[in-house]
Amino acid sequence: MAITPKAQMVIERYESLKAQRSTWEEHWQDIADYFLPRKSNITIKHTKGNKRHDQMYDGTATHALELLAASLNGMLTNTISPWFILKYRNEAINKDDQAVEWLESCAKIMQQAFQRSNFQQEVFELYHELLAFGTSAMFISEDVEDDLRFKTIHISEIFITENEKGFVDSLTRRFHLKHKNIKAMYPEAQLPRSLQIMIDKKPYDEAVILHSIFKSNTPMGYDNRQNMDYISCHVHQDTGSLLREGGFKEFPYVVPRYLKSSSNEIYGRSPAMNALPDTKMLNTMSKTTIRAAQKQIDPPLMVPDDGFILPVRTVPGGLNFYRAGTRERIEPLNIGANNPIGIQMEEQRRKAIRENFFVDQLMTVQGVQMTATEVMQRTEEKMRLLGPVLGRLQSELLQPLITRCFNLLDKNAKFLPRPEMLGDELIEIEYVSPLAKAQKTQELSSIMRGIEIFGSMQNVAPVFDYIDVDGLVDHVKDVLGLPAKIMRSKAEVQQIQQQKQQQQMEQMQLQQAQQVAESAGKIAPALKAVQGG
Repeated sequence: MAITPKAQMVIERYESLKAQRSTWEEHWQDIADYFLPRKSNITIKHTKGNKRHDQMYDGTATHALELLAASLNGMLTNTISPWFILKYRNEAINKDDQAVEWLESCAKIMQQAFQRSNFQQEVFELYHELLAFGTSAMFISEDVEDDLRFKTIHISEIFITENEKGFVDSLTRRFHLKHKNIKAMYPEAQLPRSLQIMIDKKPYDEAVILHSIFKSNTPMGYDNRQNMDYISCHVHQDTGSLLREGGFKEFPYVVPRYLKSSSNEIYGRSPAMNALPDTKMLNTMSKTTIRAAQKQIDPPLMVPDDGFILPVRTVPGGLNFYRAGTRERIEPLNIGANNPIGIQMEEQRRKAIRENFFVDQLMTVQGVQMTATEVMQRTEEKMRLLGPVLGRLQSELLQPLITRCFNLLDKNAKFLPRPEMLGDELIEIEYVSPLAKAQKTQELSSIMRGIEIFGSMQNVAPVFDYIDVDGLVDHVKDVLGLPAKIMRSKAEVQQIQQQKQQQQMEQMQLQQAQQVAESAGKIAPALKAVQGG
């Protein structure tokens, strides 16, 4: 069976992307050896179950990466509490209570789908690879049982390209699949005879599969009959067999980059890359320090060269005999291993590594009671440090992640029926994660400070006449991310205000009637007196 043009195109595309990526692989392998040994299968092909920590003599780098990964997970995508809300791009619709309540129900259903799925463990893996290699990828698909399914793909398997806006819109994945699983994964594929023979004779051997996803308008001569925005092809690399052809309405991967050094580089840069020189130096120094400590505890021995032939016993309590009447004796060699300068230099390297991963800023100070102001200051410090990273993660991770999941759930009718008034109104995402809330806290503090200042000026000038109270309440509600169901609707507020106005008018009328009655009571005796006189 001859190779098809589509399969040939996918293979040629892979070969081109592989050549472009080859300059990164040695760097990634170095990073993995020192920061993420369990994922160090890049240029060095480890056997399953073997040791991968042979080059590590200090765990500062791995611990720092773990801490920052856990912090990003807690600050951005913690499924325990809501970390995003949905809003309409049309601000006028955001004021409609029915429309807002529908969006809130959609967000709640999405949160529940995240909690049921494997999202938490997979996004945690994604953060690890992002901080180590600067680039990570996660595939998002639908699942029959849990609605959503996530899979973080190792950096060694992905080959990416960008569009003119700098976003990843094309990805080729190269992975291994046992021969016996090919039919189960691709039941409709027409397999060539050569591949069928390999499946029958060597079912547990692994085949190389190429999965390529790219824009349907890519000028590569591909015949797009799927009517999809993105084309998907699965190809058996050795035989060139097209195993599956399909498509997606949106890009099924999220491919965040931590930072980018220039527009010419497609793959990202990471804090591990910045900390790599210090980590290598620290490992070398720690190895030397360990050897020096071993020599101090079990030092080399000096034995007199006078025909002493008995074995030297170095075990605790060991006895070594020498000739009496001589000053020569077996004694330890003074190696001068107690070097405080070396220990000080090691601590400097550890501090530099921790600074690259913001360890000191992220760690909670033990045993220290902080005021609310101090807590806010530490939060603002985290925001300043992670602000640039957060911006890129919002555009390359959170935005496409939530959009993809929303579309999958909407396609499978997991949401309540959409109100007819909405039509095809566009939906936007707003983040309410702890870090996003901390950013909004500054704005809320400014509002409260402004109200305090206005209050002090009220006796001098009517400054509150300049404040739209209804607008202020709406803005504070948005800043705090308060759910619509705890807020009264505009109609209810108007009804309450009208009732209050009616009560005030009735009270004023009653007071006026009382005043009239009192006046009448005072005037009546005077009139009688005048009439009688």
